[in-house]
Amino acid sequence: MREVLHRATDHLVGPPGLLGEVRRGGRRRLVRRRAVLAAVCAAVVAVPLGGALLLTGDAREAQVAVPLLDVPTRGDLAGDESYLRQVREAWHRRLKQTETGVSGEPHIVWAGTTPAGPAAYVVHRASDNVVVSEPANDRMVAVAAFVEPTADGPRVMTMETVTDAGTDGNSQAALLGPQRDVLLVLDFGQPVQFSPTLEYLSDGRVERRFQPVVFRDGAAVLAVRPQRTKITVGLSRTPIRQENVVHIVNATDILFPNGDSPSPTLLRYALPGVEQVWGGDPTTAEYQNAPGGQEVSAQGTEALADYIDPVGTHRGDGSPLLSVYGSAPDGRRLLVETIQYDDEPARVIALLARDDAPFQAVASTFADWSAPLPVRLRLPDDQGVLVAAEGAALSYRIGDGAWQGAGRNVALLPADATAVRVTDASGTVRTVPVTS
Repeated sequence: MREVLHRATDHLVGPPGLLGEVRRGGRRRLVRRRAVLAAVCAAVVAVPLGGALLLTGDAREAQVAVPLLDVPTRGDLAGDESYLRQVREAWHRRLKQTETGVSGEPHIVWAGTTPAGPAAYVVHRASDNVVVSEPANDRMVAVAAFVEPTADGPRVMTMETVTDAGTDGNSQAALLGPQRDVLLVLDFGQPVQFSPTLEYLSDGRVERRFQPVVFRDGAAVLAVRPQRTKITVGLSRTPIRQENVVHIVNATDILFPNGDSPSPTLLRYALPGVEQVWGGDPTTAEYQNAPGGQEVSAQGTEALADYIDPVGTHRGDGSPLLSVYGSAPDGRRLLVETIQYDDEPARVIALLARDDAPFQAVASTFADWSAPLPVRLRLPDDQGVLVAAEGAALSYRIGDGAWQGAGRNVALLPADATAVRVTDASGTVRTVPVTS
């Protein structure tokens, strides 16, 4: 189970300091691990209100100020009493649903016009400053939420707790409108960078282009491509890195409209001779649980940094996630990992490491799981060609030579192999040239 959890979630978001962030506050929306068995890069560590928040310890008054409570309302609707009254009414209706203890009246931090309609952001001081996380002992000081426009009037979005550790982990943006094509970003007093799209280089490396967010009167309103089924935009404080992600409050609602996600098939194979360089078979529970056992994944390490979206929020489509462990002809450890976002093709990355040195990414390709031979990846330095086809018998030949068996599911072929013969479970035989 440990390995299933690791393979299903850890590769997509493994920022350093995640544990520290979790300890710093149960309210944090570190959009990280959304579903146990999903290839996903979006989860809610910050807990929305409404019964899920674990509160412990004795109550006490807040010892620190909440900056958002101390600033005047900003935005072009700050003086529109009719709209502000609607926001307060919607807020109080939502509070009754959550049974959250608050003190005084809600403070509307921002209220403004957007192409999707009027929107707002509200903060309300908590009446009891209970502990919301351990062992950091952060205390709840307020609750906050965006208010979005709907045909029935203002609607309060997910309510988050604010603790005495500050608002760094709270959602700072929301996607608005029926098409989710309006991105509202609040000004929390720090520079923010915006990337409208996620693109890939020919080798599968992630490419994002960023531009500074220009705040005016407390917020920025950006027109974006529709984000109804997947999220291509990304936001980050500076410097741009995973721990500085600016979270979008309704990202998980968009990615998981039914509250679940397809579970990927986990394909884990060991090549012949793996024990010689790995000291055992990394696919076995005995190896994984052995004291002092070697790391069996490069997920979350610098080796895969160029293939990971540093600021995006994603889910998987349920397609297979392939891991291969083996030995390269020159004696280095071979590791193959898979990364897959949304409905996009999976990227398969080969890594090599000598002895106990860190892995280095050396080659990558896109997998096509509908093809007879979904994975065909040539390693550098004449170390061979890795091929994979689940459930299939594999053989290869060099030039016009005889066909030679290569086992099932996955194989590392000689660098001069010219063709692969794939026999699937039904007995269908297809020949695939090795052209790259």
